[in-house]
Amino acid sequence: MSRIEEILEKAIFTKDDLLYLLNSADKERLSLFEKAKEVKAAFVGKKVYFRGLIEYSNYCKKNCYYCGIRAGNSRYIRYRMTDVEVLEAVDYAYKNDYASIVIQSGEQTNKAFIARIESLLKRIHGQTNGKIHVTLSLGEQSEATYRRWFEAGAHRYLLRIEVSNPSLYLKLHPNNLSHDYNHRLEALRTLRKTGYQVGTGVMIGLPFQTLSDLADDLLFFREFDIDMAGMGPYIEHADTPLYQYRNELLPLKSRFDLSLKMVAILRIMMKNINIAATTAMQTIDPHGREKALMVGANVIMPNLTPVKYRQDYLLYENKPCLDEEAEECKSCLEARIHMAGDTIGYGEWGDSRHYLERPP
Repeated sequence: MSRIEEILEKAIFTKDDLLYLLNSADKERLSLFEKAKEVKAAFVGKKVYFRGLIEYSNYCKKNCYYCGIRAGNSRYIRYRMTDVEVLEAVDYAYKNDYASIVIQSGEQTNKAFIARIESLLKRIHGQTNGKIHVTLSLGEQSEATYRRWFEAGAHRYLLRIEVSNPSLYLKLHPNNLSHDYNHRLEALRTLRKTGYQVGTGVMIGLPFQTLSDLADDLLFFREFDIDMAGMGPYIEHADTPLYQYRNELLPLKSRFDLSLKMVAILRIMMKNINIAATTAMQTIDPHGREKALMVGANVIMPNLTPVKYRQDYLLYENKPCLDEEAEECKSCLEARIHMAGDTIGYGEWGDSRHYLERPP
């Protein structure tokens, strides 16, 4: 039996195994992808679940060095969707059987923001007769806020760690209490305690990042016992401090390939979690999202944000689908999913099986 076959038959990967898989090429790389495809089919099936994405606001109090909507970037027009606009997007998702939406925003912790999200959650629940499940991705909040939103109808929460190495985390964020690594870990623990399906994720191909860091990221996901993951290639933005390191980065193609490997390995490691095929994959490769579906991803996020706001919600450059209305985006993604050999779970929440099967 070859080394790759030995590893892929293991019940639990070691860090050395992960490094070997991340370094795989040619036939071994294809073996990894084929194994991930088999595991996906066996444990979560061939359905892909839509999460209609609503990019609610680009106001953010954080100054993360990699992010285009960081507080220190004065080039963007700051916006906040109206309640009517949010509910129109929800109505589109409801009428088109998406069954789930994601409300994403720059991080805000003021009382007005917290109360408005709570109000929107209650209105979404009422408007759709409880048939739309809501994922929030609104950054670090207090336990009281997480509970308010959970009780108002939020079911899942995505809080990306971005990097699990504390030393690397410091290089990507200002060194202050608002960007504290341990505070982010505590927020993830609080989300679990509150009852959410908890998601996190990382960027792949960052400045200063090594394959050892990526292997540790995968171990972090397993140790934290996450329910869902959203990860993809790091893509630089000219209006961020990290842009100065653009000439030291891996080529885009290498970042994309590493991202596919991360998706595939995570699918094999954590067989029944939800894994998103992220938009950043398509930024590098026109067929990036369907390639991610073919190696283990099972969630995709059609953009429901009004087109007039999308140019001002660029976390990274060259983001695709900025001028596509919701119906165009839906048609495009339907085609991509069928090309990948999957079907769409219309009308299904697509909750994480890992979450549902976790022992009490």
